[in-house]
Amino acid sequence: MRIEILGMGCSKCRNLHENVVKAAEEAGVSAEIIKVEDISKIMEYGVMITPALVINGEVRSTGKVVSVDEIKKWI
Repeated sequence: MRIEILGMGCSKCRNLHENVVKAAEEAGVSAEIIKVEDISKIMEYGVMITPALVINGEVRSTGKVVSVDEIKKWI
């Protein structure tokens, strides 16, 4: 599983990353978790508001910090 956190490194982006790591651990899922800070790569997903969460190439959330429980539902 590939999970990407799209954002420029703001506090919301860091919080989302922490939630993704925790969700993967709690769900017992092995995932490649990647931070994407390159604006051109972020734009390739059509994302205009960060942070954004992409799971296996599908944008799941933009503009907010998703809860651990919500992330677990998606993974």
